[in-house]
Amino acid sequence: MGTDTVRTEAADEAAGRRREQRGWYFYDWACSVYSTSVLTVFLGPYLTSVAEEAADADGFVHPLGIPVRAGSFFAYSVSLSVIVAVLVMPLVGAAADRTGRKKPLLAAAAYTGAAATTAMFLLDGERYLLGGFLLVVANAAQSVAMMLYNAYLPQIAPPEERDAVSSRGWAFGYASGSLMLIVNLVLYLAHDSFGVSESTAVRICLASAGLWWGAWALIPLRRLRDRRSGSDQGAKRAGGVMGFRQLAATIRDMRRHPLTLAFLLAYLIYNDGIQTVISQASIYGSEELGLGQSTLIGAVLLVQLLAVAGALGMGRLARIYGAKRTILGSLVAWTVTLAAGYFLPAGAPVWFFVLAAGIGLVLGGSQALSRSLFSHLVPPGKEAEYFSAYELSDRGMSWLGPLLFGLTYQLTGSYRDAIISLVAFFIIGFVLLARVPVRRAIGDAGNPVPTTI
Repeated sequence: MGTDTVRTEAADEAAGRRREQRGWYFYDWACSVYSTSVLTVFLGPYLTSVAEEAADADGFVHPLGIPVRAGSFFAYSVSLSVIVAVLVMPLVGAAADRTGRKKPLLAAAAYTGAAATTAMFLLDGERYLLGGFLLVVANAAQSVAMMLYNAYLPQIAPPEERDAVSSRGWAFGYASGSLMLIVNLVLYLAHDSFGVSESTAVRICLASAGLWWGAWALIPLRRLRDRRSGSDQGAKRAGGVMGFRQLAATIRDMRRHPLTLAFLLAYLIYNDGIQTVISQASIYGSEELGLGQSTLIGAVLLVQLLAVAGALGMGRLARIYGAKRTILGSLVAWTVTLAAGYFLPAGAPVWFFVLAAGIGLVLGGSQALSRSLFSHLVPPGKEAEYFSAYELSDRGMSWLGPLLFGLTYQLTGSYRDAIISLVAFFIIGFVLLARVPVRRAIGDAGNPVPTTI
């Protein structure tokens, strides 16, 4: 009877874990449309065109009296969003760990981002400042929400399942992005048939991403469950620690786990490059290569479709060769792809599609495996706090890459120079990651070491 009871409890626990995992996947399904349709495809070129409408004769806008080249405004806005996120994420992460109440915080962040995205329907005329503000709010909220979402991974998946679970989450997200891009493409190309202008069609696509985000977020918010940490004293202290002070406290704690910190540094650098490529590729295609919006949407759709296969395929490679080796291989592919992008001829959509295919095959896997590998390096009970530092550079919220991209364009007037400057992130990230002994890092963090890692 005792054995049967244990087996029944184990089966119930496994079934509950699988239900929670399926709910967890759906947050990627909900929010990835924002990353794809808004950040990657529509907002960059559209906000740039709005800024250009408001620009002076020399091509500059003047937010707060600061002269900014209109073509750099979007990149600077992305960079500013991370500064805002830095002030918020460490506090939220510490509060989530110490109180165990991740879900209400996840809901608040998700619906703040969804509301800001929906409000992008109001962007028309010369309202570039409104566009920059909504972008900063949506990106910062997305950072906070993704930090909390990622922090569930070590709680809902044992070590041997994390690569697969993380990869499935990314695959869900890319499938969702692909589906909505098809809808967006139909609306954009046939906007006359629907009786709306091209500008209105773009604004509908932007707003629909916010509505999608808010609607589908209900599933993970119903299925994920809070786990209290039991640290009442910590919960009381959480409310008195703000922004940079809490981030500094997290980094000081990481110094007791220097190998975890070493991996995080490598990740922050190479992921900065990845996210900048994602957020600025549409501007590069439209402004430097002279490609139309339909071509850009088609290329991003190709990236999304191939990223589903890439995420699942690289997850399988990780089971054979280990997550670290697979990530290193993806960084080599990123470097080659980016260097090839510098030489793309203008007005040649075929080669742009080839480049998009290369990006798609490595995009999902490099991100999914980085997330699952980092989850092994987090000390138990500090998931959200550590993932707040991790998230600073994730999902298009990096600040150094967009800043470098924007500055390079502002100084040279060339998007080719801006795009090639990002190669440094992949090379430096590769070198730093190669030097991290991940098996020892996992053991030092107090976690069981998987057979293959």
